[in-house]
Amino acid sequence: MSATSAARSNPAAVLSGVGGRLPLRKVGNDELADRLDTDDIWIRTRTGIRSRHLAAPEEATSDLAVEAGRRALANSGADTADAVIVATTTPDRTCPATAPLVASRLGLTGAAAFDVGAVCTGFVYALAAGAGLITSRVVTSVMVIGADVYSRIVDPEDRQNAVVFGDGAGAVVLRAGHASEAGAIGPFDLGSDGAHEDMITVAAGGSRQSADPRQTSRAERHFAMRGKEVYRHAVTRMVGSARTVLDQAGLGIADIDRFVPHQANLRILRTVADDLGLPADRCATHVETAGNTGAASIPLALADSHAKRALRPGDRVLLTAFGGGLTWGSCLLTWPALPPVAEPSHHGEESTP
Repeated sequence: MSATSAARSNPAAVLSGVGGRLPLRKVGNDELADRLDTDDIWIRTRTGIRSRHLAAPEEATSDLAVEAGRRALANSGADTADAVIVATTTPDRTCPATAPLVASRLGLTGAAAFDVGAVCTGFVYALAAGAGLITSRVVTSVMVIGADVYSRIVDPEDRQNAVVFGDGAGAVVLRAGHASEAGAIGPFDLGSDGAHEDMITVAAGGSRQSADPRQTSRAERHFAMRGKEVYRHAVTRMVGSARTVLDQAGLGIADIDRFVPHQANLRILRTVADDLGLPADRCATHVETAGNTGAASIPLALADSHAKRALRPGDRVLLTAFGGGLTWGSCLLTWPALPPVAEPSHHGEESTP
């Protein structure tokens, strides 16, 4: 068998659609400055963030996930998926999972549906799970969604975190295909270190500690992060994981056309890119206008880059992420030819060719 025939015979999950959704409300730095005793320059200098989008009081994670999923399905030209995976830290409810509701609202009743909880690495973990379902021939198509409403768990008076996080959802559609096709996903690298579980956490609200206000402090009921330690671990793990998948694929950093990291903050993104030896112009950034949207950040950056034609068919794309747990992960894909989409912050009809 020739090398070409062998490549075509290898089953793979192929990306066939992308879409994103940001809430309507856009919050600039100046709006936060007075309340948090800070200013636009302080925020931009430390995070690179100019604005973020926050969900309306009645808007839940599933609402954003459904719209992102609907856009991804439309972009793929498909009207169905056999499975729906939602990566989120902010599910609609502690029980049940959010994915079955999202599937139902998308008209995919009967599809396999489950949530993945790996915090900001969640989308990469979910992408690996979706690819595994396809390559093991359990299903032939999967919708993978990253969606978070961090404004529900971040204390609005927390000067360190309230300026960083935003809300949003991004989605991709995967279909069964072959490793030689544009859009083929893999290899993957995934990892964790639970010894540092308290580095990024919401202490109360699970089976370990009640969220009862009579038994917990305000800080324990909200998102907390030890920034300096997170920065060090994030850079080390994202760089190491990215290099692992490059080694697995037999590629060097010069072979990468587009780098799409988890959009934690601009300082981390630039440090990771520099350590990898990637020029700044190959790094996709969406954090400036969307903030850190958790599991949504990578698919939102993909949707944004595609909308702005920064991703070209055939581009080799490197994804890498780091999040609470601690968790980290990376993967490679070749960008396919997809129809144009609207930017995630645009809420009208999709653009057409």
